[in-house]
Amino acid sequence: MNEFLFYSKLGLYHILDWNALDHLLFLVVLCLPYASKQWRNLIWLITVFTIGHSISLALSVYGVVRVNASWIEFLIVVTIMATALYNMITARSSGSDRTFIISIVSSLFFGLVHGLGFSSYFKQITSSLSSKLLPLIEFALGVELAQLIIGFVVFLISFIVIGLFKVSRRDFILVGSAIVFGVVLPMIINATLS
Repeated sequence: MNEFLFYSKLGLYHILDWNALDHLLFLVVLCLPYASKQWRNLIWLITVFTIGHSISLALSVYGVVRVNASWIEFLIVVTIMATALYNMITARSSGSDRTFIISIVSSLFFGLVHGLGFSSYFKQITSSLSSKLLPLIEFALGVELAQLIIGFVVFLISFIVIGLFKVSRRDFILVGSAIVFGVVLPMIINATLS
């Protein structure tokens, strides 16, 4: 039971850590278009992201995939910027069946990228274990819970902004995505220069 709590908490804090702002920003920008009305789609996106995250983490932990950490950190920032830009371009039609399918596919792909970002540390802490499968599952449960918490917070904010303050859904998506894009811009510049 202690091991379950350890790896679940690790997954939870991996996402909810303010020092890991990239995951928080990605989830916020991923959730923005679906937070106001389509909570089921929002849960699907989060779960598909967790699946992608878990697959790449498992592939890395078992030595199937080896990656350059600096490239992954750069690609993580690119995924945030791409999602923010996509939201701004499609703000009017966000949430349609077409944009949802694109969001599901990109969520899975971007989850694969984000999962590789934590692989080195996870390999270190599980290096002495004979089986890494259970810790990977426990970690994934913590990641999923953390992401659902973030999705709920974005949903609550959208309810307040759109429902109570009567801001249009399009403007909510545009402004939220633009804020995330602005926060990430220095991150990509730093990643490019280093």
